[in-house]
Parts: sequence; C-alpha cells; structure tokens
Amino acid sequence: MFTMKEEAAEIAARPNLSARETEVLRTWLVCDSKDVAARTLYISPATVNTHIARIREKYDAVGRPAASKSTLLARALQDGLITVEEL
Repeated sequence: MFTMKEEAAEIAARPNLSARETEVLRTWLVCDSKDVAARTLYISPATVNTHIARIREKYDAVGRPAASKSTLLARALQDGLITVEEL
C-alpha cells in the first residue's frame, strides 16, 4: 500500500504523451479492440500497437508501469486523459 505522499508523487509523475498518443490511447480504451481503434482512426493495427508500446514505455520511465489495458485505463483516469463518462 502507498502512503498518501507516495500516491501523490506517483500521480504527479505523468509521462509526456504527445497529442496523437493521447488520441490513440483514448480511442483504444473506448473501443473493443486495437483493430476497431485502428479503423476508427484510419490507421493500421500495427500503428496502434506502436503507439501503445510507446505509451507504456513512457509510463515505465516515470515509475508508473502499465502492462495491461486495465492498468493503462487506471493511469488515464488518474491523469485526467479520459473520464468514466466517456467509457
């Protein structure tokens, strides 16, 4: 368990996501799959995979690993990138 100070520090350590990375992340989080997200954004599934991999690397770099979709969703909610209402 985190102390309040540790939790605040973790949330404060936000990765510097590009606008496109944020768009891909948000789209993937509300879609059923990376294929659907790719079609929605008019890009290939491989491009979605590349963006998601880079996003995960950026979260790892700030000490907030996000290996699963559910963890990335939690990070996006914590960082204000998406709201529960949008899901």
